[in-house]
Amino acid sequence: MPKRCAWVPADNPLYIRYHDYHWGVPVYQDNKLFEYLVLESFQAGLSWLTILKKRPNFHRSFANFNPRRVARFNTSDQTKLMQDPGIVRNLKKIQATITNAQAFLEIQQEFGSFNNFLWEFVAGQPKVNQWQYPESIPVMTPESQAISQTLKKRGFKFFGPTTAYSFMQAIGMVNDHTTNCFRYQQIIDSY
Repeated sequence: MPKRCAWVPADNPLYIRYHDYHWGVPVYQDNKLFEYLVLESFQAGLSWLTILKKRPNFHRSFANFNPRRVARFNTSDQTKLMQDPGIVRNLKKIQATITNAQAFLEIQQEFGSFNNFLWEFVAGQPKVNQWQYPESIPVMTPESQAISQTLKKRGFKFFGPTTAYSFMQAIGMVNDHTTNCFRYQQIIDSY
């Protein structure tokens, strides 16, 4: 059995699949970046496993994470979402997702893509950390604080520096696999 990051339960196939194939892999496609923005924002205050279990429902409920469609959601759509047991039913997070989609589109318009805007916070390259122990990994960094502050100024909600850092980890802006994890070097080799 390969050595994984300590946060991955050995008996949870959903977590294992997420860790082995998604977490920390650089993402550059705008719709995928929007997906992670939505999921990380909904995760705030909850376990990531809750979000992973509901991920297919989030896809369905939020128009396959198409920011153009989500930006046009209205009060009727919000009511439907609040009645959907397949997602996290939090009205403020639902409303924030719609607001964030609108701000996301404005950034796309200004920078040509959200990807162009976002990756500049790490000079266009993933930051490779060398954490040996999970307790060494920070919950936020100057970069995550800058992303959070910039997005807030542009109208984003539910996206503080801790959420921003989780987002950075998920989309591979940082490689926070511990050095003893089999994915650590594999991800570096994929750059």
